[in-house]
Amino acid sequence: MPHYICSTCGTQYAETLQPPDSCLICTDERQYVKTSGQRWTTAPELRQSHRTTIKLEEPGLISIGIEPQFGIGQRAFFLRTPHGNVLWDCIPLLDGALVEMLNAMGGLAAIAISHPHYYSNVVEWSRAFGNIPVYLHAADRQWVMRPDDCIHFWQGETRPLLEGLTLIRCGGHFAGGSVLHWEDGAKGRGVLLSGDIIQVVADRKSVSFMYSYPNHIPLGPAAIQQIVNAVEPFRYDRIYGAFWDMVIERDGKTAVNSSAERYLQAIRQ
Repeated sequence: MPHYICSTCGTQYAETLQPPDSCLICTDERQYVKTSGQRWTTAPELRQSHRTTIKLEEPGLISIGIEPQFGIGQRAFFLRTPHGNVLWDCIPLLDGALVEMLNAMGGLAAIAISHPHYYSNVVEWSRAFGNIPVYLHAADRQWVMRPDDCIHFWQGETRPLLEGLTLIRCGGHFAGGSVLHWEDGAKGRGVLLSGDIIQVVADRKSVSFMYSYPNHIPLGPAAIQQIVNAVEPFRYDRIYGAFWDMVIERDGKTAVNSSAERYLQAIRQ
């Protein structure tokens, strides 16, 4: 039986004979169902209609996306370290050529994902690289649409992933919304891989924070302060957001703090 994939958000579901009646991710108020209605595809169909694309972001970091755009349109990151390689966030397309390329660069030791909108077909990614562990925050357990033994739910506010890599729970967009801190990134100045928990915006000098981006539902002051407090202890200069070219090259920590102040001023007016 096929594992159906929602065409709007890219989430893969447990195998069923027929497509689910609806996508639970998209019917949540943080997402949406298109006016054309619910649509489904499968991994084999997606491989026929789309292809993966890659971009070298900096030494040790490669971004991976899909052309033409599919689902939400996020990119994943292949992060290489002397202690093992990690996939940060996920995309719903995986083909043999990409597996071969990543294996040639040392394969993957683990996968970690920022929040449920990017869970995608993470089980297939895990199996393609030897049933490697997938780390999701336990607060978002209910949003896993394809359960599997490869999934490990971590708890608390931080979790070391590999040496020099730390998962940080920020909350906000989702209760378990997390970012990944890469200590050695940006030539040792530190990198934050933020998904859209901390969303790099169009000017690439600032960030924003939302409960729902497509439906424009803001977060409140307590949630914003929680996010700022969560990343404050970590040293970072560069921020990579969820979408192509959304990068703050320098002074990322200053950008987070000043953007939070701007956001709070705006919602209090």
